[in-house]
Amino acid sequence: MQRRIDRIVAVPPLAPGFLGPGHLSAPVVASNDYSQTDPFILLMDDHLDLGSRLIDAPHPHAGFETITLLLEGAVEDQDEGGDLAAGDVQWMTAGSGVIHGETLRVNGRVRLLQLWLTLPAAERWTPPALRILRGDAVPTREEPGTRVRVYSGVSGKMRSATPNHVPLLMLDFELAPHAVFEQLVPSCYNGFVFVVAGAATVGANQASLAVGQVGWLDRLGGEGDGALAMQAGSQGARLLLYAGEPQGDPIVSHGPFIGNSEEDIRRLFAEYRAGRFVRVRTLATPVVKS
Repeated sequence: MQRRIDRIVAVPPLAPGFLGPGHLSAPVVASNDYSQTDPFILLMDDHLDLGSRLIDAPHPHAGFETITLLLEGAVEDQDEGGDLAAGDVQWMTAGSGVIHGETLRVNGRVRLLQLWLTLPAAERWTPPALRILRGDAVPTREEPGTRVRVYSGVSGKMRSATPNHVPLLMLDFELAPHAVFEQLVPSCYNGFVFVVAGAATVGANQASLAVGQVGWLDRLGGEGDGALAMQAGSQGARLLLYAGEPQGDPIVSHGPFIGNSEEDIRRLFAEYRAGRFVRVRTLATPVVKS
């Protein structure tokens, strides 16, 4: 079977972010129709140009995971696993409740993608956890004209060691001009391709995707894998593929919290105000190795 691109979404222009001057952001995946994006709640494209200013913006999360990929620049944060460089990923399981964002410092221009990934309903209140995937240790598949970094899941013979609550494929493709590549994606996975550089045709229907566009895969269902074909344009391409197993459980979203019900949201606010959330700096931070 071949996977197709079912719909193409243009990412809106960058707008002022919550950190104030020097922070611009745009939703790559918006949070307005979770039934279509399950298991993905949100994906933000953040651009920071804050000099070396220390950012003290503590805030809570609960009920899901954040997966932050640093595309450009460097970030210092000793409370959250140490310095991050381009290609590194910070994977934070908020679970029952965590507070972070207390000691962040960026160096020059920084671009990062932060994904909000649901947790299975039965595991929504799992204990918080933090782990770091170093870019230079991520399994990398090399094929003619193509390099694939495997942050989660499998590509060819390369398999990530990342432990997941929700089965997830997270791949970073770099394609030389006109390079052709094919990636297997489980047929039951919902997913999308985001173009961060260049342009490519993707899927059996050869959908044209350019920078700032998101191509959502068709929903095949069933067992086995579907092949996702891609071919870079004349300038090459960098594509990010996120694909995961839909959980099929409705969620309730309010600010920084995800729950199974409105009662969960009320409880989380009460627990946060009562000081029951753990601080991320108290968590052990394993570095996931290939």
